[in-house]
Amino acid sequence: MGFLQRAAAVAMLLVSAAGIQAVQSGPAQAALPTAAVALGDSFISGEGAGDYQPVVDASGTAQAFPGWSAANSNAYFCHRSANASVFKASLPGIQQRFNLACSGAQPADIAAPAGARLEGRTVASQLDQLRALAQTYDIDVVLVGLGSNNTQFTFGDVATLCANRFIADAWTGWWEFWAYLKGEVPQKPCTASDLATDTEVAAATTETTAALRQILDTLDQIDADGTHQVILQTYTNPLPPDLAPQYYDEDGRTDTRDKFRALGAERYAAGCPIHRASLAPGHVFSQNLGSLVKNTYATLAAERPAADLRVLDVQKAFDGARLCENPGSPAGALATPVRVQDGPSGTFITSLSGWDKIGIQRAANTCVTYFQTCQESWHPNVAGHTVLGQCLTGALATAPRTIVTCARNANGTLTIS
Repeated sequence: MGFLQRAAAVAMLLVSAAGIQAVQSGPAQAALPTAAVALGDSFISGEGAGDYQPVVDASGTAQAFPGWSAANSNAYFCHRSANASVFKASLPGIQQRFNLACSGAQPADIAAPAGARLEGRTVASQLDQLRALAQTYDIDVVLVGLGSNNTQFTFGDVATLCANRFIADAWTGWWEFWAYLKGEVPQKPCTASDLATDTEVAAATTETTAALRQILDTLDQIDADGTHQVILQTYTNPLPPDLAPQYYDEDGRTDTRDKFRALGAERYAAGCPIHRASLAPGHVFSQNLGSLVKNTYATLAAERPAADLRVLDVQKAFDGARLCENPGSPAGALATPVRVQDGPSGTFITSLSGWDKIGIQRAANTCVTYFQTCQESWHPNVAGHTVLGQCLTGALATAPRTIVTCARNANGTLTIS
């Protein structure tokens, strides 16, 4: 090749390189808007906070309120509230927020459609919903509340067990067992093993860990910039370690006597139909849920040293403002009272004064047949979700790979450490 030919070849290479450089230095692809996403169950979805938004079901149809007598499997009863904590938190840099959690969700619902299991709601898997969001949003914050419902136990069953025992004890005399009922109606206070055994908690921990591992794997695959903060939230008990003294007895009867209807009605009206002796086991159950989340975190943090994980421990976030912790409950409490309906009417019963045991059984059966009529019971209310949102704000401001505790002080302020 002669000099002129070589010069021409070099010139062509320079032109080609310049063209490549021009393409590479052209306008950068616009960054996706940032988003925070809530995944998990009722304590994250906003159960109890009202203002529930339509929920897209597994077929892609948005389901608004279908009426109280609709099937409990209806997607709307995921109860995704506009007042949920993810919407109450201050999240600098986040442009949009999405609530994909569902009341009653179990670990299996993370990767599989909830309707695929017994009593699941007709929504797509939460990961499929997350993947769809990631097409148009950069997922930067993920709040997860998972573990209180699983194949071993559910929060709703635990709450129903203890409340029903108290109501039965308050309205049914021992002699009625033999004269009318021909058998025992459970009336004893709940024990810790009634709520969840150590073996059940261990199995639930394994389920929850597997589901959270799937969340982290999916985020690694779909997150636009590969950077995201994952907050694993614990649970808080809606009831105090003990009741305010005004709820100890009524008409001279405590909950250790046979039949105490006036006291039963008083505690129901206040939102805490439960034996005092059941409170300590209930707090053991709550602590076990906290340990479940923390143990899951420890496993995943060890597996993924680069992951931005942290635990938000909210077990003390309602201290001093739980149901029946102060006179005048449920006013001032951060959780919703137990409430049932006399049929799927939409009218909640706020007082059991004057009710007989047959009428109470009818209301209880409504809750069994149409669980959505009472599923708000013993969940954070609007004020409670506002507090949880403040806890979330504090957790995101701390260093990653930590356990952040959010505790309520006597004056109502929060300490986040």
